[in-house]
Amino acid sequence: MTEVLRTLYPEIEPYASGHLDVGDGHVIYWERCGTPGTKPAVFLHGGPGGGISPVHRRLFDPALYDVTLFDQRGCGKSTPHADLNANTTWHLVADIERLRDMAGAEKWQIFGGSWGSTLALAYAEKHPERVSELIVRGIYTLTKAELDWYYQFGASEMFPDKWERFIAPIPPEERHEMMQAYHRRLTSDDKAIALKAAHAWSIWEGETITLLPEPSTSGKFEEAAFAYAFARIENHFFVNAGWLEEGQLIREAHKLKDIAGVIVHGRYDMPCPARFAWALHKAWPKAEFHLIEGAGHAFSEPGILDQLIRATDKFAGK
Repeated sequence: MTEVLRTLYPEIEPYASGHLDVGDGHVIYWERCGTPGTKPAVFLHGGPGGGISPVHRRLFDPALYDVTLFDQRGCGKSTPHADLNANTTWHLVADIERLRDMAGAEKWQIFGGSWGSTLALAYAEKHPERVSELIVRGIYTLTKAELDWYYQFGASEMFPDKWERFIAPIPPEERHEMMQAYHRRLTSDDKAIALKAAHAWSIWEGETITLLPEPSTSGKFEEAAFAYAFARIENHFFVNAGWLEEGQLIREAHKLKDIAGVIVHGRYDMPCPARFAWALHKAWPKAEFHLIEGAGHAFSEPGILDQLIRATDKFAGK
């Protein structure tokens, strides 16, 4: 008999929320849901610049978890909107520590997907003593090969029609460095230029993250406010390679050796090639590894979601 796929927990409202001044002019929005005093966890959203959504709360059993979710600097309900100042991987790692202290957790479970997996790995490798378990999905380690695959040549061969729309705002003479060409436009003082670039950048991602077209997933990437913050912040992080040394996250994965974890990755993940998830698996053998057949990148794809819910359930009582 085929095992029934696990699905999201019912909708749940936060039991607390607020804003935390993290310095540098940034104020981040946070919320907590579940049951106070139960297993502490923190959810790290993707992008960078993607923001949290009510659906993210539903990845955890609310009777067994006390989950902190927050909008990273510059996106969602955090302010100032789309701001790039003092907005780096290491600023965000420090923000997670501030939130852990605020939550009163000595250790907590880290859950991150896509860019959230990058941030989760960066945090766990810097503060392994603060991590009870690590659940990562859609592994992205921000190497040059990964960035080039998605923004220069690679995924373009899989989606020639969508790639044509992505390169359209960029003159042919600038297309040899697409991330830099977009950076110039996304940081332009002319808001119309920036918004046009933001829309094209965001739509490219929105249309390529699922194995099959899924309007309910890609639709948010078309919203102007979301696209502006998403594209500006994501591009800002990527042109700077996340302020990581080349290959750093896999090279330093030995720091995770005592941390239990789960790695979930779609076989046909276009933004994040599977070989980097495989490399993490080899470098961190303590973690369970699930390469999901018939799945792309999005956490909402059935096989991926099934393993994520099983992971949070598995660690709920530990």
